[in-house]
Amino acid sequence: MHTRSLRAGENAPTRRPGDSLLRGLFFVAGLFAACVLFGVSAFAEEPSLSELIADARSAFEERFAQERMFEAIAAYESILAQLDPSRTQSASFVLDRLAQLCYEATTFSPGNTEEDRALFERGKAYGLRSLRLNPEFAQNEDDDFAAAVAHATDPAALLWTADNWGALCGMNPIEGLLQFGKVRTLYERCLAVDESYWGASAHNALGAMLVVTPGPFGGDPEAGIAHLETAVALAPDYLLNRVVRAQYWGFSFDFFGRIDGVRDAAFISSELCAVLDAPVGDWPFWNREAHREAEILLRKLEELTP
Repeated sequence: MHTRSLRAGENAPTRRPGDSLLRGLFFVAGLFAACVLFGVSAFAEEPSLSELIADARSAFEERFAQERMFEAIAAYESILAQLDPSRTQSASFVLDRLAQLCYEATTFSPGNTEEDRALFERGKAYGLRSLRLNPEFAQNEDDDFAAAVAHATDPAALLWTADNWGALCGMNPIEGLLQFGKVRTLYERCLAVDESYWGASAHNALGAMLVVTPGPFGGDPEAGIAHLETAVALAPDYLLNRVVRAQYWGFSFDFFGRIDGVRDAAFISSELCAVLDAPVGDWPFWNREAHREAEILLRKLEELTP
């Protein structure tokens, strides 16, 4: 937290002769007392926008540490508060980054917590705010969501909005089935705009959705597996693609998308062991997460194949 610098009020009363020195002494004494009592500098100024940007970038690069993740969120939220609203390109970047960070921050929890839900809601809201910077999207959103999304050209806004929204659907499967179409529309538009964005993540996420969603509600396992294969082909060094392919091809799932069996134990073991042997490389956050998820899935495999 940064402390605002103190300044005199604009409507101070008229001073009498001889008051200046006395008031000055009281002012200095008051500042000294504040410093002692609160342990802060009364003369500290808010960081400049350039300083906030530097802080945000640094924290973002180190967000695989939980503390740095939440420092990054705080820094980008401070940047957003200072941005000129007319700078839509800058606002879009910051909103996209916040949508991403809110989604990523949930990886530090055990899963399905109220804190997760709050982060997904914030991430979804930031993503939609970014999409609404496109006038055509904003104009059509309420009347025809698919038509609105067809005007979107920002792959980051599309992906992270869909990821947060999809995660919320996963926390409430019944509602999720009703929202499936909108989330799918976002992912498919992201693929149309830039299918390789962020390690081909839209292929990865859409593929998983299609595999576990029941057919009457839009699921299509065959198409889903094709998306998972494409994700690995486009971005083999983005290790989460291999983890997700092993998970959704190797295991079987119940009506609510929960693992309930094993279809190909050898494939799961081979893929996940290869992931664990691979370096973090150019994806310091998500490849670390891929290593962690690979270990969890290997333990799940052991439970189901005694």
